[in-house]
Order: sequence, then structure tokens, then C-alpha cells
Amino acid sequence: MKFLHTSDWHIGKTLKGRNRLDEQRAVLGEIVRIARDGQFDAILVAGDLYETSAPSAAAQELVVRALMALRETGAEVLAIAGNHDHAATFEAYRPLLKAAGIQLTGDPRPVHDGGVVSFDARSTGERVNVAVLPFLSQRYAVRAAELLAGTPADNVGQYDQRVRDILEHLKSGFTPGAVNLVMAHLTVTGGTMGGGERAAQSIFEYHVPATAFGADPHYVALGHLHRRQSLPAPCPVHYSGSPFAVDFGEQDNTSVVLSVEVSPTTPAKITDIPLTAGRKLRTVHGTVAELTGRAAEFGEDYLRVYIREATRAGLREEIQEALPNALEIRIDPEFAAPVTTSGGDRAVADRSPGELFASYCAERTIEDKRVQALFARLHDEETSGV
Repeated sequence: MKFLHTSDWHIGKTLKGRNRLDEQRAVLGEIVRIARDGQFDAILVAGDLYETSAPSAAAQELVVRALMALRETGAEVLAIAGNHDHAATFEAYRPLLKAAGIQLTGDPRPVHDGGVVSFDARSTGERVNVAVLPFLSQRYAVRAAELLAGTPADNVGQYDQRVRDILEHLKSGFTPGAVNLVMAHLTVTGGTMGGGERAAQSIFEYHVPATAFGADPHYVALGHLHRRQSLPAPCPVHYSGSPFAVDFGEQDNTSVVLSVEVSPTTPAKITDIPLTAGRKLRTVHGTVAELTGRAAEFGEDYLRVYIREATRAGLREEIQEALPNALEIRIDPEFAAPVTTSGGDRAVADRSPGELFASYCAERTIEDKRVQALFARLHDEETSGV
């Protein structure tokens, strides 16, 4: 059988205030065309369909229409919630989308109540079992492990052990002679960040080793890390990455979807299918005259500009007039006058919340890294609405 693996759509994502919905519509349209041409048995969307837990009506409409268009190709469509999505809302829409032939999962579920989705591949008739594991927060991991795996919370170890227990429960829904798959939204230890992920929900204790999946699955379809990559494991473990560059930290990533062919008795064959609809992000350096002279070279790319001359009145306006797609304009550090407070430190406005908290801890001789890890996680939860 053959399926398409994609993830981390982040629909509704803006960049420095620039609305990107038209671009995202084009990207999803390209994925739908690939799905239609490829005659896939299933489409797996491994989480983070939205950028925020409270997406706009326009973002929701775009995602729903994309899912329905994928279903109209004749493929089974399965999607799970990521850490940017609102799991409870996914569960609320689950019955409605199920009526349209789309399996949407917000919360971890027991094997016989949606935790494993089974169907017969239309191309071969082979039985397919897909274990689905949406993103788990630290708090919910304890409850989910107790609910699904019957593991008492006081005996459950760290986050990775809880996820292992849940995966073992889900794999109990696998059957001999079938294609058995796992789709999950999580961080695998040793995975490379793409550049736009929420750090506190990707590192610290939020990761599991690739060995947690065991050798049973024919393929593990992952979402969460935005860079396309595979991890060494007893079975094929792959991130498809985001289908477009979410932020400037991802400007060098290659955007793809993955076509996977597999049978109960043959190894998975993975093919990267490039995506070209997303606009490129580019970081450029130069004087105003140099950058203005290169305007045609930049085309429709979104730009992060570092100006290699001292600041002066009207400098930003000159760049914006010459380069309307310059979303971020800075003075190159080599030409920037240092901004300091009366005490000699960098201005508060120039420092991130994490840096400010680290300074606070240093002033009070607090050297426990777990405290800063907790601050980062709480800051991410509060600012993201998760």
C-alpha cells in the first residue's frame, strides 16, 4: 500500500505581522494535487495543523477544505493534534469529520476507541492499522498513561517512560499480516530542530528515544520537528518537516511531503516529493545602496535585512520602499551602537524573557537548570494558549 506523510502545516501563521494565508492555501493546494496524482491509500497528517490553539475562522475553513479535498482523492485521511492545536476542539469536531470520512484525533485514546484506526487499502486490499498518538503535555502524559496503559501514576517514570507505556498499549492493536503504522507528534531524542518550534515543548524532558517505537511498526510518521529527517531506530522513523518555512530560522530547510510504499512483508520505501508553493525566506546583508541594487534578485522572497551602515533618520523607510518584502530590518551588529542601561547591561527590551529570567537567577545565585527549564515551559504554555 502507499500513503502520504505530511505534518506541521501551521495554518494561520503570520510572519512579522504579514498574513500568509494565501501562501498557505497554495501550499495545501500543492499537497492536494500531489495526493490526487499519486493515488494514495491514505494521507497521514501528523499534527500542528494550526499555528495557534484559537485559529481564525479563515484558517479553520482552509484546513477543513484541505482535509475534505484530500478525502475526495479516495484516500483515507487521518490527522492528529499537535502542541499548537487545541485538542478539545479537535475532539468536538471529531464526529462531524468522521461523517465526512476523516479521522481527526485530539486526545490519546484506547485501542478500541480510536487509538488504532484500521482499514483495507483500496489499491491492494491489505489490512492497515495506524496507531495515533497526539501531542502529550507533561501533565496529561500521567493521566493518559494511567487511562490507556493501566499504569498507576505514582509508579510511572519520566515523560519518555509514560510515552513508552502508551505506545505499548497502542501497538496491542497491531495484527499479523497487516501494515502496522504509528503516527505521533513528539520529539525524538537526537532529532534536529527546524528553527520555528516551541523550545520548551521540544526539549528538556519532552523527548523520547527512537527505540521507544520498537521493531513492530512498518513505519513511524512523526510531526513536531520542522526539518525533514530520519532517526536511527529498529523501524523506519521519519519526520516529514513543515511544508513551508515557518520562520527565518527555517530558511535553509527543504520542504517536502513523503510518499511511503510498504507491504506486510517488505520494508518501507520512502520518496521525498519537493514542495515549491511556499515563499522563500532569505537573510541578506549590505548597505542601502547594495541592497537596493539587488532588489530584482530577491524577487518575491520574504527578507530579513541586516544593514551594514550606521543608523540614521529615514533608513528604515528607504529599505521598505526599495524592498517591500523586507519583514525584519536591523542594523548589522558590527555597525550598531551598543544600547545599555545605566548599569551597563543590555537594555531590557533587547533581551528575551528567558535571558531576563536567567539574569534574575544569577543575581540570586540560583543555579538549578530545572528552574529555568520550568520557566521556559510555563512561558511557552502561557503565551501559546496551550
